[in-house]
Amino acid sequence: MRLRLAAAMLPLLALTACGTATSAGESGPTRTIKHAMGETKVPMTPQRVVVLDTDKLDTLVTLGLSPIGAAQAGESQAWPKYLGSALSNTKAVGTLQQPNIEAIMALKPDLILGSKFRQAAFYDKLSKIAPTVFTEKVGITWKENFLLDADALGKKDQATKLLSDYETRAEGVGSKFAKLKVSIVRFMPTEIRMYGPESFSGIVVGGDAGIPRPEVQQLASQPDKRFGKLSQENIGQADGDAVFYSAYGEAAAKSQAEVTAGPLWKNLNAVKSGNVHNVDDEIWMLGIGVTAAGKILDDLEKYLAPLA
Repeated sequence: MRLRLAAAMLPLLALTACGTATSAGESGPTRTIKHAMGETKVPMTPQRVVVLDTDKLDTLVTLGLSPIGAAQAGESQAWPKYLGSALSNTKAVGTLQQPNIEAIMALKPDLILGSKFRQAAFYDKLSKIAPTVFTEKVGITWKENFLLDADALGKKDQATKLLSDYETRAEGVGSKFAKLKVSIVRFMPTEIRMYGPESFSGIVVGGDAGIPRPEVQQLASQPDKRFGKLSQENIGQADGDAVFYSAYGEAAAKSQAEVTAGPLWKNLNAVKSGNVHNVDDEIWMLGIGVTAAGKILDDLEKYLAPLA
């Protein structure tokens, strides 16, 4: 998942050409981007961008841009607070699973960025509104996604440098904590999860920073190594030298409060030693981008320093 691998993919992801953007009804120079749904001519410097996944919110803000419209992780959710005021004028256009086609059309975008994993069924309709570029997966390919989206935005060189700077910092941060084992836990509305090596936060902590994870959280026996499920009875698998945990939404926060007040959670070694930390779910789980990854590093530096 290193930058070298991601950068090596760029020749396969993007081709440069001249032509005319036709799907949005705008004329002018274009570049051809190869992506999960095929090839699309995009404006050289898109001005009105709609994004349909949370990683793309992070991408635009990281690159100094603001989308005119964006899908949200849930009906009642606001924009991620960690991205500051950059999204103050961004209009909501449905949810990740159900983008609002009419709302997107009304914004007259000149580029739409989405994900085949979530929005494949909407691609044909979206591509009739504006040039539409889809990444293949979410989470595990977050660096490749960042570079592809940045290329569609005409910001490939800037993105490559930002990613390189982040990875250099991650190695530096992780080198201080190489003797620790860090656990990552997330409370969902109906279940508890421990996050593995192919999740976004797992890639940042274990892959990029190189901080060891508890053996059980390597999910060696699972084909899907993003997360494994926990119950209150086996909550001991959440233990580590330090535990970082978050909750997705209000119902999950209620479950979190109940479990963390219970005797089994309080029996964790990390709890007894005062090394459990309730972190921002928008950053650790939903951010999936360079800015969020940098803020995870901030948390690691802040909370692990006493253990180094």
